[in-house]
Amino acid sequence: METAPLFDVIARGPEGGAAYWLKTEDGYRIRMGHWPAPSDARGTVFLLCGRTEYIEKYGPAAVEFAARGYGMLAIDWRGQGLADRVLPKDPMKGHVGGILDYQLDLKAVIAAAKELGLPEPFHFVGHSMGGAIGLRHIMTPGHVFASAAFSAPMWGIKAPAPLHPFRILLAQLFGDSFMAESFAPGMTDETYVYRSSFNENRLTRDPAMWSWLISQAAAEPALTIGGATIHWVAESLLECEALSALPSPDLPCYCALGGEEKIVHTPAVHDRMARWPNAAFDVMPGSEHEIMMEVPATRTKFYDRCAEMFDAAGGRDAGVRAESA
Repeated sequence: METAPLFDVIARGPEGGAAYWLKTEDGYRIRMGHWPAPSDARGTVFLLCGRTEYIEKYGPAAVEFAARGYGMLAIDWRGQGLADRVLPKDPMKGHVGGILDYQLDLKAVIAAAKELGLPEPFHFVGHSMGGAIGLRHIMTPGHVFASAAFSAPMWGIKAPAPLHPFRILLAQLFGDSFMAESFAPGMTDETYVYRSSFNENRLTRDPAMWSWLISQAAAEPALTIGGATIHWVAESLLECEALSALPSPDLPCYCALGGEEKIVHTPAVHDRMARWPNAAFDVMPGSEHEIMMEVPATRTKFYDRCAEMFDAAGGRDAGVRAESA
């Protein structure tokens, strides 16, 4: 395991963070970042980020989890952040060979966490695309997680209303066509925070967070990617459809969804949570897609609810949890 860059200044994470290069079994180099917990760690949270995202975006999340007694790691999935890009000649395109390739990335990260001896039990927070990756993983026998939390999980992709009934057919028709490596309609090589204004963005209502995301992209442009390819969208649509047919795993679960969500297909999230016995589900009024980038009160509620579940799943007394920062 080799040391990799971690941009501490823009990450705003806890002290003691480090990053590592990992090699997946199919030969991709990905990056894992880790921020340690206090000495009496209650476990480790795997932050499974969404498409376009990168480790440094979740430095503040690591601060929040550390205040609640948990270490945290985050991942640059293949094709984004500083990980190997899947289309080296078009590095700004969000692309993947097959959606299950992300499981190989997660497998490498789990192995690295064990090699580093990170505190157990392990829990995860899956945001957007990371929510689909995490759900697939915990539907596999022998997984390592004690509980699962989700933020606006990609269990369905929002499509224009006239096309929605035909989305699976379109995915099958175009996903492997000669257009597969082209940008999906409406997508460009410009990263989202440059393509949208604060008033029009679909990520957050917090102007300070929006400005911070822009400053990160300006400081380290190599971390950013642009829009998704037709193949990525097709693979994701087909994976969401496959996941929807499976029963929910027997695992403690908490899920949060913004009341103003405009990116993932919200009926799919409501449907899954209605079929997950004893799971907790919050719809955050006024919030957009990125709960962990939302206004402070929303963020605090999310982290508190996650930690309550982690504590219970790990057999700890939630009443002695460290106070939130």
